[in-house]
Amino acid sequence: MKPLIGITCNYDYRDEVGSVSHMGITGQKWNFLAANYIDSIEQAGGVPVMIPICQDMETVKEMVSRMDGILISGGHDVNPQEYGEDAKSYCGLIMPMRDRQDVELTKYILNETDKAILGVCRGIQILNVAAGGNLYQDLEIEGKFNHHFNDMYPMNHVSHRVTTKEGTKLREIFGKETVGVNSFHHQAVKDLGAGFVVSAVSTDGVTEAIEMAGSRFAAATQWHPEMMYDSDEQQAIFRAFVKACTEK
Repeated sequence: MKPLIGITCNYDYRDEVGSVSHMGITGQKWNFLAANYIDSIEQAGGVPVMIPICQDMETVKEMVSRMDGILISGGHDVNPQEYGEDAKSYCGLIMPMRDRQDVELTKYILNETDKAILGVCRGIQILNVAAGGNLYQDLEIEGKFNHHFNDMYPMNHVSHRVTTKEGTKLREIFGKETVGVNSFHHQAVKDLGAGFVVSAVSTDGVTEAIEMAGSRFAAATQWHPEMMYDSDEQQAIFRAFVKACTEK
């Protein structure tokens, strides 16, 4: 049977989500997900299932206990309170309800299960925070790095290159040292969480991918491979993930 892959949803409490799309009324809250994630998992041979924000964490645990792997998707900035800081003026919009569930879910997956887990963009940040690491609230202001929110390019276009580290799963997946990626973020991993290693960096030194040391598939990218839907090279990440979910 094909593996069941849970994908975390975006969450928004603002009325604009429903009113602009003419789907809802004032006061509703929304769980939603970009179709690219669903398509990438399905094309890689998995069965995608959306994980909504729930009232009780035990409901979430019950849900994911029936799944073979978890994908932590992108979205809003991660609440700095999750890594012991206050939000600075340059931190973006925060959805603390999603942050709390995503961090707790990731800790549960990492510490109490052997399930494969993949993070994308915000997902790499969630994995790092769940493992005890922290983030740059803004790469340019705090880290003096280059601009990394390159929305002047189409979402599936290469905007910069990363260097994969020898001996990592990511190097094995790509089979080469330098890879072209897209880039839509202004935050990133700062101090690495326990048990993880950096598996790719940008030319200006930003951590672009991490993975758990050892044989387990627990990995994440700062870029969006699901948006590069026409790149067989980028879709290899999802094929490797789904394969790990099948073999666990």
